[in-house]
Amino acid sequence: MVSETDIKQYVAQILSEMAASGSLAQPGPGRPATGPAPGGDEGVWPDILEEDLSLEINVPNPHNPEALRAIKKATPARIGVWRAGNRYLTKTLLRFRADHAVAMDAVFTDVSDEWVAGNKLPKFKTKCENKDVYLTRPDLGRRFDPEEAAKIKALVGSQNKVVVFIADGLSTTAVTANAMDTLKSMTAGLAASGIKTSPPFFVQYGRVGSEDSVSEITGAEVVVCLIGERPGLVTSESMSAYCCYKAYLDIPEAKRTVVSNIHRGGTPSVEAGSYLADLVRMMLEKKASGLDLKL
Repeated sequence: MVSETDIKQYVAQILSEMAASGSLAQPGPGRPATGPAPGGDEGVWPDILEEDLSLEINVPNPHNPEALRAIKKATPARIGVWRAGNRYLTKTLLRFRADHAVAMDAVFTDVSDEWVAGNKLPKFKTKCENKDVYLTRPDLGRRFDPEEAAKIKALVGSQNKVVVFIADGLSTTAVTANAMDTLKSMTAGLAASGIKTSPPFFVQYGRVGSEDSVSEITGAEVVVCLIGERPGLVTSESMSAYCCYKAYLDIPEAKRTVVSNIHRGGTPSVEAGSYLADLVRMMLEKKASGLDLKL
């Protein structure tokens, strides 16, 4: 029986012989040339995630290259990736796997204690013990143990109309990239209107529904939850803000107002914060949120 080690040795030997004879395939669309990497560093290639897909045309001899280029610039979708036989080009497949790996990291990585402490955010945790429980028990990510609830109430008090907090959600990358700029912009806008917010805090393993618990714990009129959204292959940095007027446990989702797609390729965080300040002012004035709030 041929072992895996023997197979690897055979493949290495064949490739070496092919390289020596010059019979290796020549570079083509999506296939990099052999030899030193661009930039002069032997064996070091640029980060594939930093390449702009909208500038890359892999279709050989397109009928209308300018039209194809215009379409690619208009959408982050993977258009015109071409093929090698009945499979993707190697570079296309590698980019897909790299984007998928970034999305996986965003889901499974915890927001670091250094980030939380650096932004002076008190930290609380839902009933989830760890990330595995968080992913498999969404119900526990909406509730707090009595001890944590008491700590939140002690921090916030009962005199604030507006409570804003950050939850990791399903993308820690989105939170660390956007949450603080959004928070600062929103609280500055509210302060300019004479609306005081409670001290912000961070909730680990928090779902959107955790704002219902926070609302009942604090008695706030409006609760805003800045939370990382489920990442995709286009970006892992998309954050949303869920706002609710006088939320309660198991409130219908139609009662929430959401501002989504907050990231550098969507709505910039500072702009989102400014809009959220206007939105919260309107909620307090109209005493409503979600479908009940006529925007």
